[in-house]
Amino acid sequence: AARPGVDSYDDFCRVALSLFRFIGAAYATGASDCWEAAYRFADEAPGIADSPLLVARAAALVRILRSGRPCDLCFMPPSCRRLSKDEAELMRLLAVARRKQPGELESIVCAFVGSGKQAAATRAVNALALC
Repeated sequence: AARPGVDSYDDFCRVALSLFRFIGAAYATGASDCWEAAYRFADEAPGIADSPLLVARAAALVRILRSGRPCDLCFMPPSCRRLSKDEAELMRLLAVARRKQPGELESIVCAFVGSGKQAAATRAVNALALC
């Protein structure tokens, strides 16, 4: 089955996806301007009440997910209209958290991160979803 594209998500999820991509690029390159781009993007996004908090919560989730997996997360460039498999899973996680479906969320988190990181990942995605 084809993965959904960027346009199939609401504004909040699209903002979060861009932040995940900037943060992923920061981890991949070690470049501080990727962090600056994330903060600038969040500042300019409409409807975001606390942009630094949003970036921090997105970064916390990426950090937890990176530490709970055997391989790196795969992120596309910020301007890309397609989603990587990892991004599609992240968007699914965020959408389920925003619908407040705890049982479904836990099962997706379990499939996405190794044991020992599930509680932290669930807390992080819920915090981001409520931002």
